[in-house]
This record gives sequence, structure tokens and C-alpha cells, in this order.
Amino acid sequence: MTRGLLIASTRSGGGKTTVTLALAAALRRRGVRLRAAKSGPDYIDPAFHEAATGAPSLNLDSWAMAPALLDTVLTDACHGAEVLLVESAMGLFDGLSGPPGARGAASDLAVRFNLPVLLVLDVAGQSQSAAAVARGFSTHMPGVRIAGVLLNRVGSDRHRDQVRQAMAQLALPVLGAMPRDADVRLPERHLGLVQAREHPDLPGLLAKLADLAERHCYLDAILACTAALPTPPARALALRPPGQRIALARDAAFSFVYPHVLAGWQRAGAEIVPFSPLADEAPPDGCDACWLPGGYPELHAGTLAAAETFREGLAHFAATRPVHGECGGYMVLGTGLVDADGVRHAMTGLLSHATSFANRRMTLGYREARLLGDGALGRAGARVRGHEFHYATMVDPGRDAKFADLTDGLGRTLPLGGGRRGTVSGSFFHAIGEMP
Repeated sequence: MTRGLLIASTRSGGGKTTVTLALAAALRRRGVRLRAAKSGPDYIDPAFHEAATGAPSLNLDSWAMAPALLDTVLTDACHGAEVLLVESAMGLFDGLSGPPGARGAASDLAVRFNLPVLLVLDVAGQSQSAAAVARGFSTHMPGVRIAGVLLNRVGSDRHRDQVRQAMAQLALPVLGAMPRDADVRLPERHLGLVQAREHPDLPGLLAKLADLAERHCYLDAILACTAALPTPPARALALRPPGQRIALARDAAFSFVYPHVLAGWQRAGAEIVPFSPLADEAPPDGCDACWLPGGYPELHAGTLAAAETFREGLAHFAATRPVHGECGGYMVLGTGLVDADGVRHAMTGLLSHATSFANRRMTLGYREARLLGDGALGRAGARVRGHEFHYATMVDPGRDAKFADLTDGLGRTLPLGGGRRGTVSGSFFHAIGEMP
């Protein structure tokens, strides 16, 4: 049976990812069979998890996943593992205003799956006050159990001891004290962390993090805090397969696709056939649907614009078979993409909109889409939940039929709903799961 632990913090930027990677690398070095998962919508952190654990990392989202799908993904995340480390998004209790257990907060997972919490506290600029924060977190929500505290960004032995003495009054064990160390920070760019595959020396970073965890964390005590996880037999699908053989764009420009979606398609009997637009490959003719995921097409816009085989092959494919683009894939389906330097690159033109990164504006949040026509993502009227996260702006909305009615996580109507023309559809929306 797999045992689990939720690694959470008080806020974004508190050190959850660094601590999760450090613990994973150190425990893997010990021979523990590990897997990791991420609370909430995120493509970047799970790739780092996979590098640290040696196994795929999945996402668990209590708002975007129906309960049966959430149980299915947890069961898949536990497969083959002695220990599952779940990294929280934002702060432990941060989520939408809504019904308990379905807010998208990591605390929902803690309650539903009886996951004990290792609370990462960034103690830079404070000492005894950290105990007051820990006290509030430990009593804030029934059903959430703080099993221990791990101090982060500790300035000195004296600093560590002051915090530890204050924590002793709460009967909360301090299970580690990670020092400030600029050498182990993860590089960032406009969508957050640089992707794992692009890190200049990821094995070296993980080795440094493992060394830090071995020196500054009580690994045996942390393992003792884990609890047995339920592995329900549910086998829900996130999305119905858009075809029997699905051509999936997969390279440095198209890398953001949720593993649980692909696993569901394969479980339903579909075959995933990857191809690379950056290598000027067209979707294979033997497939009956094409999926263009999100990623970083703006960093490769010139290469994509010059990829004639890809562009012509995609147009040929779309003449008779469904093509769908999410976020970056949606941008590539448009007429043009303006890069950060203001240079416009011609895209495939299968839809009529155009996008730009010259004047960046962040768009971030949960989304629910009600589909307005049959297509690769589902039947007309289906409700699909997911999220948006991009810095692109729409410089030409195009003249295509609207793809979906979109609302945010609070049910507020949003103005843009993507586009659809014939067999082609797309939007900035990343799908996580269809709602019953």
C-alpha cells in the first residue's frame, strides 16, 4: 500500500517545489520507490517531479475534476510507489469560494484522502512569530492534520533554534531546517519555471538538493509522518477520446498536455501517435484526430512559420478530420503570431484570429467551458473544466464561430470563447476534465 504526504506552505513562493524536489531526490537516493503529484493545474512542476522521482507526476484538482476522476488519478499516481509526495499549489487553504471539498485547494485533498501535511515555513525575516503562523494553520480547518513543520530559508543555527523553541510549545515537530542557498533556486521565465528539459544541469541541481535534505532534514521522521492512502477502483475518463488514433504534437513548442488525459484516452482503447511540428512533420495520415497542446510556440514562431510540410499536412488533415488546439496550439491555428520582439510570423490560418506577445498581459484562472458544437473536445452542450495561463493578447479576434461559452471559477461570463470552423476548433482553455 502506498503512503502519502502533502507538502504545503503558507503562500506561493514559500519553497514548496524546492523542498519537494530535495526530499524526493534524497529519498530516491535511499532506494525508496517514490512518485509525486501536484495539487491544481500545473505543467511545469510535475516535469521536475518526474526528474527527481524517476516516475511520471500527475495533477490532482478538486475543482476541475469530478470526484470519480479525482479518485482515479490518485490511484494512478500511487501505482508502483511506496510513497507519494503531493505538492500543494499556492498556500494550503487557497482555492475558490465554493462548496467544501471542491474549491481546488490542497486542503481539499488532505481531507478527502487523509493526507498528513508537512508545512513548509519560510522563516526569513522572522523567528518566534513562525510558531503563531503554524498554530493558525494547524487549527484552521477540521480534518486537516499538520504532521510537522519544515523551516525554510533559515539564516543561522541561532535562528533555527529560536524558531524550534517556539514550535515546541505547540507540540509540532520541526522535521528540518533548510538554509538559505541561492545556488539551488530554480530559474524562471514568463510562465513560471523554465521547463525541466531546458534546465542546464538538472541532475546536478537534484544532487545538491538531495545533499541539503540529507544534512538538514530528518528523513526518517518525515517518512514516519506519511499515512496509508486509499486506492479506489474508479476508472473515470477525463475526456472522451477524439478518435481511435490521435496525432499528438509533441516537441519543445507543444509540451503542455496532462498525463491523466492521455492515460484516459489509452484506457478507452485509443492510440497516441506523436509527431513534431518543429521537425516539420505533418500529423500522420493514419490518424483520425489531431491534438495541438499548449507550450511555447512564441519561442519557435519562426521555425513553425517555415515548416511547410507541417502546415500543408495539417490543412490536408483538417479537411476531413477534427483538429483541436489548446492555448499555444490555438495560437498556431490562427493566421499569425507576433513574437516578443514585435515580429509577425504566419501561422497555419485554419482559424482566423491572430495573437501577440509584443504587449504581454497575464491571463490566469480556472475556466468552465460549455461546448457550442460537436468536436474533438466533446459533444455540444458538454461542460468541461480546466484553466487558462498565458501572456498572449488577441490582436484580431477573427470571424469564426464561437467554440464555447466560458465562465471563470466563480461562474462569471468571460468574453472570449475560442473559435471553430468546420473540423477545426481551439481556445486558450486547457481542459482537465468533463463534468457529469
